[in-house]
Amino acid sequence: MPRIEDANGLPLTSYRASFLPADLDPIAPNAIAQGPYTISFESSSTITAVHFEACLDLVASSSANAYAASGTGWSPAKKRKEMKLPDLRYLLLMHATKQVQGFLSFMLTYEDGHEVVYCYELHLSPAVQRQGLGKHLMTLMETVGVNAKIDKSMLTVFLENAIALKFYEGLGYSEDDYSPEPRKMRNGTVKMPTYVILSKSLQEWSTDEEELEHG
Repeated sequence: MPRIEDANGLPLTSYRASFLPADLDPIAPNAIAQGPYTISFESSSTITAVHFEACLDLVASSSANAYAASGTGWSPAKKRKEMKLPDLRYLLLMHATKQVQGFLSFMLTYEDGHEVVYCYELHLSPAVQRQGLGKHLMTLMETVGVNAKIDKSMLTVFLENAIALKFYEGLGYSEDDYSPEPRKMRNGTVKMPTYVILSKSLQEWSTDEEELEHG
């Protein structure tokens, strides 16, 4: 069986044991981030309705306007359907009160002939931003890719989101070869894309980690 299908077919507990570290919780210099926050790992079928709606609310509050301004438009129904894709996995940032304060959703899949781990969503509530928690969630997702021996990590970000672009570039992401290019229309005007596809080689990342471990 191909590697992607094999991995996605694992039970959630086996998936976690195979691809994620035993301890998912953040270790950050900020005392607030160290204390009341934990990471919960779920699938699109195991996430509770309450937590799912909290994740959808985070997407809407941070990205609905960007979707509306793009060619696709904002559709809660379409986003809800996407967030229920069978192979989607969730890393939920949970407060001690059991409230979702952020999440990252991702999938092991194929993109342009490559085996990739694709970040579908990364959203944090304003109260927990700039504490290293987004980076922590991204590192966990990339760890899944490395342990699954996946080629690269990919994601899509709206060009208007300068803060997100800077964040991902700081993590080593750059524009992917398959990112959309400006299109020249029949009347001569140029239509610029509203989003960019970023990627990062996990083979290089894995090699760097091994070199550090073995000195």
